[in-house]
Amino acid sequence: MSERIILRAGEALVAGGPPNTASEPEVIIGELDGPVGTALATLTGDQVVGHSRVFALLNTDIMVRPVTLCVSKVSVTESKYTSILMGTVQFAIANGVLDAVRAGYIPKEKANDLGIICSVWLSPGVIEADTVDHKALFDIQRRGMTEAIRKAMTNEPSIDWLLENQDKIMHKYYQMGLDGKI
Repeated sequence: MSERIILRAGEALVAGGPPNTASEPEVIIGELDGPVGTALATLTGDQVVGHSRVFALLNTDIMVRPVTLCVSKVSVTESKYTSILMGTVQFAIANGVLDAVRAGYIPKEKANDLGIICSVWLSPGVIEADTVDHKALFDIQRRGMTEAIRKAMTNEPSIDWLLENQDKIMHKYYQMGLDGKI
């Protein structure tokens, strides 16, 4: 049996696809009988208008393991946004979780003992878009979820890498601010 996983955190950014398809999940992973389980149960029972929390499903009535709670980072007020978030993106996140188990990032024998909380980002631009490439959106969100889990479970980036590269990295939006673009 694997050692206890109390709390792991990870994130990923996958972009470069068609407009409004970028993925930026942030995940918390841990045992259901620990702080992550408590947070998961609390979030599930404490719904907030505009930030619904839903389980990652392959389809209605088919929840993935480890149990995964999707929480929107953006206030959800439009039915089109809700349908895409709770359809294509939710499906992609569910598949990304299973991909992470298949790849061994999450031990298969712990699939019923772990919980995942995923802060989900879907571009608000999908609301005004005439068309959305749902296949590209699905693929990118799926890859983003798998990568966030991988990074959480492997503690990446390492503290040594961060210390070595701290002065080489510039936050995109900070740079845009310096350049007077925001």
